[in-house]
Amino acid sequence: MKGEIEMNHEKFWGEQTDLAIEHFDIGDEKMPSEIITAFAYIKKCAAIANAKLGKLDKRKRDVICEAADAVLSGELEDQFPLHVWQTGSGTGTNMNVNEVLAGYGNDIAGENLLHPNDDVNMSQSSNDTFPSAMHIAAVLGISNKLLPEMQALAETFKALEAENAAVIKIGRTHLQDATPIRFSQELSGWRSMLEKCAAMLQDAIEHLRALAEGGTAVGTGINCPEGFREVFLEELNKELGESFKAPDNSFHAMTARDELVFAHGALKALASDMMKIANDVRFLASGPRCGYGEITIPFNEKGSSIMPGKVNPTQCEQVTMIAVQVMANDTAIAFANSQGNFELNVYAPVIAHNFLQSVNLLSDSIHCFHEYCVKGIKANADKMRENLQKSLMLVTALNPAIGYDMAGSVAKEAFESGKTLKEVCLERGLMSEETFDELTNPEKLV
Repeated sequence: MKGEIEMNHEKFWGEQTDLAIEHFDIGDEKMPSEIITAFAYIKKCAAIANAKLGKLDKRKRDVICEAADAVLSGELEDQFPLHVWQTGSGTGTNMNVNEVLAGYGNDIAGENLLHPNDDVNMSQSSNDTFPSAMHIAAVLGISNKLLPEMQALAETFKALEAENAAVIKIGRTHLQDATPIRFSQELSGWRSMLEKCAAMLQDAIEHLRALAEGGTAVGTGINCPEGFREVFLEELNKELGESFKAPDNSFHAMTARDELVFAHGALKALASDMMKIANDVRFLASGPRCGYGEITIPFNEKGSSIMPGKVNPTQCEQVTMIAVQVMANDTAIAFANSQGNFELNVYAPVIAHNFLQSVNLLSDSIHCFHEYCVKGIKANADKMRENLQKSLMLVTALNPAIGYDMAGSVAKEAFESGKTLKEVCLERGLMSEETFDELTNPEKLV
C-alpha cells in the first residue's frame, strides 16, 4: 500500500512538534534514537492492544503498525528533530512520534485516517509512555550492546590468563613493591571486575522490566480500558522476545525513576572498574625503558607530533575519560530523580539522555579498548623476572624463620647498602643459602 502513494512531504509531523522546535531550540543534543525506537514499539503494541479490546478499528491498527515499522527500519529517522531540553515529561517527543506516525500513516493510506491524539496516543499519556520508553531503551541497550562487549573483553582476559599462567611478577600495593603474584592472577582480577559488573547489571535489568504503561496521566489509568496493560505487555514481549511486566505500584512507576538510578549505579561501578583496569595497563606498559615496562601494548598510531616512535596508551586514555563522563552522568541522574514532584518526575529527558549516553559510551569504549589494546597485550616476562628478583618484599617469606622485626632489619639494610636480601642474610649468618632459596622460591609464594 505504501508504494502506491507518492511521498511528497518534507515532514510528517504536525503543529505540536513545530511548537516544540520553536520554543526549545536549546543545545545540540537530540532525543536519543533509542528512545524513538522504544516509542515505535510502544505505539505499535498499543495499537494492537486497543484493537483487541475493541477500541481501535483494524484498518487504523494496521496503518499505525506499518508506520511504526517504518520508524523501526530507520526510514523516518529525519522526522524526529526535537532536542533533549524540552518539557520534563517528554511530552514533546511523545507528540512528535504521535504526529509522525499519524502523518506518515495518512500518507500511505491516501486519506486523513489517523489522529495523533485520538488514535496513535489512544489509552496512553506522555506520563506513562516516556518512562516506559526509558526502561525499554535501557534494557535493550544494556542487553544487546553493552553486555556482549563486556563478555568479549572478559573472554580475552581469560585467554591471556591461560597464556601467562607460568609468568610470576612482583605484586604492588600502595604503589610500593609487595609479595609475588602470577600475571595470570592479576589478569583474573580484571576479568572478575567485568563479570561482577555484568551480574550487577543483570540484577538492575530485572527492575527495569517494570513499565509504567497503562498508568496514563497520574497512575490511575484514566481513559485506559480494562485489560489494556496486560494485552500491551503480551504484545510487546512477543515483539521484542522480552519479559517486561506491570509495576508493583503504578503511582511509584509514574513519579520515580529510581530503577534507572539503581541501574546507572551499576554502570558507574563498571566505569570505575574500567578506569582502574586502564590505569593498570598504562602503568604496566610505561617506558619502554624508563618505566615499569612489564607489558607491551599495540602501536596503533603515531604517539607524538614531535617524538618519533613514541607509543602512547591512547586506548587507556579514552577509557578513563569516558569513565569520568559516566560518573558525571550518574550525579545528574541521581539529582534529577530526587526532584520529582507529587505524581510525576519532570526530569525524564535528561535522565534518558545521560543514561543512554553512558550505555553507548561504555559499549563503544570497551569495544575499542578490547580490539586495539587488550588483544595485543604481551607480557615482558624478562622485565617481570628482573623486577621480581630486585624486590625487597620477598623478605616477607622470611618472617616465619627469623621474625617480623629481624626481617624488617634485613630489608632496611639491603635497601640502604644496595645488597640483595640473600647477601645480608648470609653475612649475618641467619640461614644457609639453601634455606634462603627454599623460603623465597617465587613458585611457592603465589
